[in-house]
Amino acid sequence: MGELAFSWDSILNVLRTFRIWDFLDIVIIAYLLYRMLLFASNTRAGQLIKGIFILFVMYLIAATLELKSTSYLLEQVFSFGIIAIVVVFQPELRHALESMGKTRISNLTFLNFTTEKVDDETLMKNCIAKIVDGVTELSKHDVGALIVFERETKLGEIISTGTIVNAEPSKEIIGNIFFHNAPLHDGATIIRGGRVYAAGCFLPLSQNYDISNMLGTRHRAALGISENSDAIAVVVSEETGKISMAVNGELMREIDPVYLKRKLEEYMIPEKNETVVNKIFGKGGADEK
Repeated sequence: MGELAFSWDSILNVLRTFRIWDFLDIVIIAYLLYRMLLFASNTRAGQLIKGIFILFVMYLIAATLELKSTSYLLEQVFSFGIIAIVVVFQPELRHALESMGKTRISNLTFLNFTTEKVDDETLMKNCIAKIVDGVTELSKHDVGALIVFERETKLGEIISTGTIVNAEPSKEIIGNIFFHNAPLHDGATIIRGGRVYAAGCFLPLSQNYDISNMLGTRHRAALGISENSDAIAVVVSEETGKISMAVNGELMREIDPVYLKRKLEEYMIPEKNETVVNKIFGKGGADEK
């Protein structure tokens, strides 16, 4: 009882000295944390934060076990890592600060509440079916296309280079986007959360110099985004109408719509009984047809 009374007295003492400025201080810190989490969830920085967290846990373990060499090495990584992060993620950080300056209170995500729930698996299956239908139609008429399915690695910085569409997927939407001479047909279309989220986006080209000279810019861009993230890129060749898919830096060429649909469902809708090890380390590279 004595400890409980002491704890209650401590709480009362804090409340007595609590000022309006303390509340403002808490609100500012909460807002900054919210912006950091929002930034991390929409860009590749999310994967970086996971890596930093793992290193921090390793440092705590090393310090507890008095592993001097490991502790010293991790201290050096943390010392110089901040500078490296600023240099590597300079475009993303600048974009985050710019978006923070444009934010209105009414646009804050945490102020918008909804009770609507969507079956993610059904949503994604419907999206894949519609996209495959659209790709099949484009393939029949030799219309070039590049469609990217976002997965764990967020593509916020890629999306910012294009135009937000945020539309329900359909064969007609895909056909309109990639119709020859349409304003957005030259860029990539990004699929996020089962929706056609953005179009006309610019992707990084692959730095692999062993790529065949017969592959055009779309195929190199598809390989580039699959090398820099866990996204899946679907390409329709403008010259031949053949369908290809890039996963984990590997290109599966000349695949048919049935195979494309099956592989997209396999990658985008993991099995419910998938083990924790598979979720962490993945199922390996893209397999060949």
